[in-house]
Order: sequence, then C-alpha cells, then structure tokens
Amino acid sequence: MEPMNRTSVSDFILIGLTDLPWLQKILFVVVLLFYKLDIMGNVIIIILAKKDPSLHSPMYFFLANLSFLDICFSSVTVPKMMVGFWIVNVISVKACILQMYCFHSLGFSEGVLLSTMGYDRYVAICHPLRYKVIMRKSVCIYLVLISWFAGLTTSLVNALMTSQLPFCNANRVHHFYCDVKPVITLACKDISVNKLTLTYFSGFICTGTFILTVLSYFYIITYLVTHQSSKGRSKAFSTCSSHLTIVMLFYGTAMCTYLGPDSETSINRDKIAAILFTLITPSLNPIIYTLRNKEVRKSLRNMFVTMPADT
Repeated sequence: MEPMNRTSVSDFILIGLTDLPWLQKILFVVVLLFYKLDIMGNVIIIILAKKDPSLHSPMYFFLANLSFLDICFSSVTVPKMMVGFWIVNVISVKACILQMYCFHSLGFSEGVLLSTMGYDRYVAICHPLRYKVIMRKSVCIYLVLISWFAGLTTSLVNALMTSQLPFCNANRVHHFYCDVKPVITLACKDISVNKLTLTYFSGFICTGTFILTVLSYFYIITYLVTHQSSKGRSKAFSTCSSHLTIVMLFYGTAMCTYLGPDSETSINRDKIAAILFTLITPSLNPIIYTLRNKEVRKSLRNMFVTMPADT
C-alpha cells in the first residue's frame, strides 16, 4: 500500500549554483554582465541583418534567427537564476513545467536551425551557381518555420510526461532552472520510463541534428578537396569556421548533459554545462561571427560611422 503521510507539492525550490552568500554576489555580477552581452550582441546582429543590404542573404537571415533564439533561450532561465542569488528561488510546479517546455523547445529549434545553416553552407560552396534558386526567400522562411515547429512539438513529450508525475514531499530542485532530469527525480513514482524517454528521444533529436550538420560538412570537405585549389579551400573554410565553432560549443555541452551517465557528480557537471549553453555560448555567438566574418565587421563599422551625431 502507498504511504498515507505524503503531501502534494505545489511549489519547487531551485537550489541554484551555490549556497555561499559571498559567491552568490560575485556570480550575480558575472552572470549579469554575460546576460547583457548576450542581449546587446544578438540584438546588434539582428539589426545589422535587417538594415544592411549587403547582409540580405540566407546566411545572415539564419544568423538573425539564431540570435533571436539565443535571446529567448537565455531569457527563459537566466533572469530566474539571478533572482535566486538574492532570495529563496520558489517556482510553482506549473511554472516549472512551462519553463522546462520553453527551454527544450528553444533548444531543439536551435539544433534544427544549426543543421539548416550547415545545409546553407553546403549549397553555397558545392552548388554556387544554383544557390539563389535553391535557397530562395520562401525556402529560407519555410526552413526557419520548420525549426520552430520541430522544437515546439518534440519538446511536448518530456513536458507532458513530467506533468503526469506525482510530486509529494520532496520539492528541492538541485539546479538553477527546471530541467527534466533534476525535476523527475523528485517524483514519488517510478521514473524509469521518463529517464529512457529523455535519453533516447532527446538524445535521438540532439544526435540526429548533429549528424545532419556533420554530413553537410562531410560533403563540403569532399567537394573542396576534389574541386578547389588551396586558395579556394582556405576561403571556403573561413566562411564556415564561425558556424563550426558555434556547432561544437552547442552540441558539446548539450550531449554532455543529456547523453552522459547519471551519477552523484553528474549534477554539478550538468550545472556547468547548462551555464555554458544557456549563458556563455549565446553571449559568444555574436562575438564569434563579428571577429571571424569580414562582412559583419564591415557592416558593424558602417553602422557606427553613419550613426547620426547628437546636435
């Protein structure tokens, strides 16, 4: 028989990164700086892609959408984390599951969009004469919509399964946001099916989109080795380096979190990985594209040069 002294939980307490008061204050300042960098950098990328005619191409259309996703991705978790540095971070069960759904839907959408950007680079390098026909405006819009649709639908599985779990006495989430793994461990019910679903379903999507991205670059490298001179290969790789850097940062941390084995040390590992892909990586993405892309740097200089002076 089930124990009769269980009480239904209506709120969770997010433990956060640390319980040391002095370290919490330092982390608040660091997180705030990175969050500001994230918002400002990605907003600038969106403005440049919209305002500068020289950036009106599929590559920068996808980049602007990636920047918008990064802003949303960070905003789902970071503000709540910063609140937790000052007060006890309480979140209702419903709000927790909603945060979980938004976080995973944005993450899945970003993974699909990164694969789309890899395909865009494949068409641009391997089929340059047909690039404008293949990657026409309507196709680019459809690809972005597909990435959003994929994220919004696939993330429903884990969110709905978690919402059906009973939560009894335990209500302390050992994380700074509501992720699936730390939340389902609080359920007073067998969660083996939830764990399998998280590992295989989320892992399949994460690995699948990563493989599609790798496949695009496999064809790019094959084409460059057999059809291009060393100068042509150098130019092509320079256009892909920014995207490749972001792909490695995104998938490296995501796979570390959702495909790694569960253990006592995995909680701290997951927190570090989460900081990387919810805060650090979105903050670095605009910098990576600015520093490694001549067109973006030129557009950025032109924006500040042509900015009207105060009178």
